[in-house]
Amino acid sequence: MLRTVVGQARFPRNAKPFITLPNFSPFGGAPSGQNNNEGQKYHERKMFPYKPKELYDVIANVSSYPQFVPYCTNSRILQQYKQNGETHMDAELSVGFLAFQESYVSKVICKPYESVEVFQATAASTMLFNELKTIWRIQPTSTRSPGEMNNTPDHPTGVVDNEGGPTLVTLDLTFAFANPVYALASSTFFKQVSQQMVKAFEDRCIHVYGRRSL
Repeated sequence: MLRTVVGQARFPRNAKPFITLPNFSPFGGAPSGQNNNEGQKYHERKMFPYKPKELYDVIANVSSYPQFVPYCTNSRILQQYKQNGETHMDAELSVGFLAFQESYVSKVICKPYESVEVFQATAASTMLFNELKTIWRIQPTSTRSPGEMNNTPDHPTGVVDNEGGPTLVTLDLTFAFANPVYALASSTFFKQVSQQMVKAFEDRCIHVYGRRSL
């Protein structure tokens, strides 16, 4: 399922871009040594003062993405089912980017309190992306030293008990644009997008659970 609209990208009232897109010329050269047709990967990590379940509930709530995720203008769950303890979803996501707004179907795999993986399920040469994948991982941590951790049959040494946090969240973002012009533009600002995605989820947690400190 694909819709491409040429013209001004339309954003719903409650969805606002987090990044000011740069002006660029399609006749400009790529940074030295960079092949814009290759996929690009970014990795972000941040410690959050929230429980793993709290963070998972925010990240796995795909329907709420248009309210705070950069450039996500619409989200619709097409199908949802359980499999091997995981939640699987087919979600139609819409993104507004430069002069285009496109919709595509993504596969979402949610492993409770551990990870949320979103990857593009549809592919076409006219789409904005040849590849688009995000993986959020949630890792419990502890402010206690290893010697202070529980060492019982239920909590063997090295297993962290962090009912109240903190929690380490990592984001791995992989993307490849179908259009080489967009690939050129992405080299300028997409690193900022991955950083802003983490910041967007942090702001969402503050909105949902209140501000906390580590």
